[in-house]
Amino acid sequence: MGTGDGQMRGAGRELGPGFGVGEGYAWYRGVSPGGSVHRHAAFQLVLAPRGEAALAGADGRVVRGAALLVPPMTAHRMLSAGDLLTVFVEPHSALADRLRGRCGSGSGIVAVPELRRLDEAELGRAAALPSTGLDPRLLAAGALLEGRAGEEEPVPMELVAARVGLSPQRLRALARQQLGMPLARRRIWLKLRRSAEALGEGRSPVEAAAAGGFADQAHLTRRMREMIGMTPAAVLRVMQVSSASAAGAPGDVHRNGPGDG
Repeated sequence: MGTGDGQMRGAGRELGPGFGVGEGYAWYRGVSPGGSVHRHAAFQLVLAPRGEAALAGADGRVVRGAALLVPPMTAHRMLSAGDLLTVFVEPHSALADRLRGRCGSGSGIVAVPELRRLDEAELGRAAALPSTGLDPRLLAAGALLEGRAGEEEPVPMELVAARVGLSPQRLRALARQQLGMPLARRRIWLKLRRSAEALGEGRSPVEAAAAGGFADQAHLTRRMREMIGMTPAAVLRVMQVSSASAAGAPGDVHRNGPGDG
């Protein structure tokens, strides 16, 4: 499902601010004012249409490049920059398989200049397909976590493990080994995706929190800031500016642009 202006159109073009959620990925296009150290349960691609993007690791080391890749659960922070395209890729997808092959042995931030001109159609196809590199039992466990908020109670992890034929301990170990994070983080990411979809449909932050299964708007805000470095209010501002730009009205996204922390 697409949200925001629904069109990413390619990393090499400067098209103004936007935010959206597709099958297996989410994206934000706009200015980066910088932010604090955080980590999230997805691969992060940061693409610069012009010049370079800059990310700092937890140790303060700065990596610069036209295209940068951050593996899941890697502590980092954005540095101030002009317009960037940031793409969050869910780790169970075929696109994530491609990104895993580009991560260094240290699992830190890496420059991937060959991905600078990543085509939107190519990205969407690869993100929507399931991984062929992950253990099928791990994919099945992830699918069990996909139940829509409000339709049923979350499946307990013990039951998830039993349904895929693993002990809870083995499932946890498999998730850490192949995904680089516990499945509990995957569950939070899925909740955030539902909330982001609701925001993209024009619903309020309170309604978006309920759609994702969060206790309240404050809970959603904390988790969204922690996991993707944006707040619901910032997402709405981006979409409002995007809509105003599409209608020919002026907007100042640089004054209110969301940070990555």
